[in-house]
Amino acid sequence: MMASQKEATLNTAGWRLDNSYAQLPELFYTRRNPEPVRAPQMAVFNHGLAEALGLKADVLDGPDGAAYFAGNQIPDGADPIAQAYAGHQFGHFTMLGDGRAILLGEQITPTGERFDIQLKGSGRTSFSRGGDGRAVLGPMLREYIISEAMHWLGIPTTRSLAVVSTGETVYREGPMPGAILTRVAASHIRIGTFQYARAFGGNEFVDTLADYTLHRHYPELANAEHPYLAMFEAVMDRQAKLVAQWLKVGFIHGVMNTDNMALSGESIDFGPCAFMDTYDPATVFSSIDHHGRYAYGNQPAIAQWNLARLIETLLPLLDAEPEKALELGQAAIEKFPDLYQRHWLSGMRAKLGLFNEEDEDTSLIQTLLSWMHQNQRDYTNTFRKLSSDKLAEEAFFQEVDFSQFYAQWQARLKRQPQSLEEALCLMRAHNPSVIPRNHKVEEALQAAEQGDYSVMHRLLMALEKPYEDLPGLDDYRLPPKPGGRPYQTFCGT
Repeated sequence: MMASQKEATLNTAGWRLDNSYAQLPELFYTRRNPEPVRAPQMAVFNHGLAEALGLKADVLDGPDGAAYFAGNQIPDGADPIAQAYAGHQFGHFTMLGDGRAILLGEQITPTGERFDIQLKGSGRTSFSRGGDGRAVLGPMLREYIISEAMHWLGIPTTRSLAVVSTGETVYREGPMPGAILTRVAASHIRIGTFQYARAFGGNEFVDTLADYTLHRHYPELANAEHPYLAMFEAVMDRQAKLVAQWLKVGFIHGVMNTDNMALSGESIDFGPCAFMDTYDPATVFSSIDHHGRYAYGNQPAIAQWNLARLIETLLPLLDAEPEKALELGQAAIEKFPDLYQRHWLSGMRAKLGLFNEEDEDTSLIQTLLSWMHQNQRDYTNTFRKLSSDKLAEEAFFQEVDFSQFYAQWQARLKRQPQSLEEALCLMRAHNPSVIPRNHKVEEALQAAEQGDYSVMHRLLMALEKPYEDLPGLDDYRLPPKPGGRPYQTFCGT
């Protein structure tokens, strides 16, 4: 761009960046500009998200925006950094950090909210550990699709503002088209960030990070009697609710390392993740999860394990006496199972149209899930069919095992004051009709890699109203054809 054009874009694009994280001690980051790419082109741009952030979509959806989202042009007010963090990856502690990501800054929205703007795939940093710092088009588009699907499903999540193709080749198992994703997050503070502060800084740096996190995400707890303990319990509640929401829609994160759990309570890092078709608690899609550590049914226990690593870093802040601090931390983490169960039961009751609580609800829900597992039923479609007034037309309605559940369920519905129609309405609001089916996502990615983005755009449109039975979307509701290879997802690193 000519100098005058650059100035005009800066003035009209709507950037309003702050850099509060870059004011922390330099232990937490290194300053690093993105590495420019050869020929950036906009692959997909999120107009609605741009407007919510206070950015001008008409200015940024094109070559000028592609320059920003590729890192070739640095927005006014940015202070680019690569963040440091550590983490337990599949149970093993290691030093990590942003090996291929740059945080440009924090966009302040018209409503005063603060969101990180991060470029993923923007080149080498001091944390690259021998990697090339780049990303591949397919996985970046996949994160765009999945994160937007999570948003429309009503699940807290980081989001994707844009994907830019770089015009460069990235080598993985072979040559692949390069791309950069612009990720928007409430923050990128992870459990692994606290682990890093504890391991490589010590109490002073954990204290500094805890104060920053408290101020940024939980300011209402600053005057609590035990603010750091209160913050931990608030984080734990958000994570318990988040994982319950994942299970409610059949989502499997795939790589629940401690560096992939955000203290904001958002879903983050959509690498080897997927949505379950046939219900099976042991379902694993990740090509690197050889022992099922992060299987669908293991996610609550892993969340608690990860949160235990967080409270370990906070112990010196809880009490000056180590034994008392340990006692407080242990008591806090032991609340997780009941906390999770309450969130899970609340979500599952809604999926079955139950407004009130009864002691036998857990047994009723498990009866249905056991039937689905034994009969290899599609998770999403089964729950959606239950919310239909034409349920009796389904073939499985006549099955003995299902009819036993059905009788118990109908008796349970009649014991609540709400009408059947009200119950069905509640169910339709909590049982999606459309999810990003794995085979449809792959279909969109394969077309995009050949230059055809229309398949992806149609999929994104289908995902925008997942709880409505919109016409013309039957193809997005069908599970994959039987007999195919087991579905696998990959990290894309």
